[in-house]
Amino acid sequence: MTGGAVGASLSGIVLGVIGETLEDAGLTAAQAGVAESGIRFLAALAAIWFVGRLVFVPLVGRALDRRELDEHAKNPLLMLTRFGVGFLAFAVAFGFAGFGNFLVSMAGIAAAGALAIGLAMQDVISNFVAGVFIYTDKPFRIGDWIEWDNGDYSGVVEDISLRVTRVRTFDNELLTVPNSALTDGVLKNPVDADKPRLKFVFGIGYGDDIERATEIIVDEAERHPDIMDDPEPSVRLTELGDSDVGLQSRFWIADPSRADFVRIRGEYVTAVKRRFDEEGIDIPYPVRTLEGGLRFESGDGQSVVQPAE
Repeated sequence: MTGGAVGASLSGIVLGVIGETLEDAGLTAAQAGVAESGIRFLAALAAIWFVGRLVFVPLVGRALDRRELDEHAKNPLLMLTRFGVGFLAFAVAFGFAGFGNFLVSMAGIAAAGALAIGLAMQDVISNFVAGVFIYTDKPFRIGDWIEWDNGDYSGVVEDISLRVTRVRTFDNELLTVPNSALTDGVLKNPVDADKPRLKFVFGIGYGDDIERATEIIVDEAERHPDIMDDPEPSVRLTELGDSDVGLQSRFWIADPSRADFVRIRGEYVTAVKRRFDEEGIDIPYPVRTLEGGLRFESGDGQSVVQPAE
C-alpha cells in the first residue's frame, strides 16, 4: 500500500484506485474520496442507462410488436419501461458510488416531500390516473373520432399519453386535452368497428308522403360513392314537431380523414334537398299566428280599437 493510501486508511477514508490516483495528483484524502464517489456514480449511471436504452427498451418494443399491440397500448408501456431503466440506473449507481442503500436514503426525502408534491401536482396526478383508466378501459383508440363537452369539441385522436391526449379537429387544429377532461364527463365515440356513423334529421310537411321521402333519403345515400352499403343506410321517423315530421337518416362512412365527414354530409344533404324540390316534398319552417287587437287613443282621450283580421 502506498503512503497516500495508508494516510487515507488512518483518517477513516478508504480510497480505491481512482482515489489513490487523485490523491497522488495532489488532492487531499477527503477531496479524492468525494471525487472518486462522483466518478463511480456517473460511470455506473451512464453504463446502465445506455445499456438499458440501447438493448432493453428495443427488446421490450419488439416484444410488444410480436403481441400486435396498437399504439394506444405501446406508448404508455414504452414510457414506463424508459422510466424504469432510469430509476434502476440511478439506484445502482447510488450504491456503486458508496452512498449507501438508495431506497433507504430516498425514504426520508420522499416522506418529507410527498405532501408538498401531492398538493402541487393534484392536476398532474389526476390526469395521470385518468390516463391509466383510458389505457385499461379503452373508451377510444388512436385514430378514433371522439366528441366531448356536449359535442362542443370533436376530432380524431392522434396520440394518447399518460397526462394528455392530442386530438386533431376537423378544421385541422391540434387540441391538447388533459386526460381528466375526457374521463370526468360524457365522451362520445361515434366509431363502430372503424366506421363512423353519421345522422341527419330531414323535416317534411305533415301532408307529404312519408314513404316516398324515406325512399329518396335512402336512394341518395346509396348513390353517394363515399357512403357505405354495408351497413346499409336507414331512415326512422323520430320526431313529430310543431310544423314538420322528422325523418332521421343514419349512414356510415369508412375511415374518414379529418374533413371528409363534413364534405360527405354536405353533399348528401344537398342531394336530398334537390330531390325533395323536384318531387314537391316540402321542408316547412315554423309558422306563428298572432291573435288579438290594437288599441289606439286619440288626442281627446277617446280610444279607437282596431280588430285583428
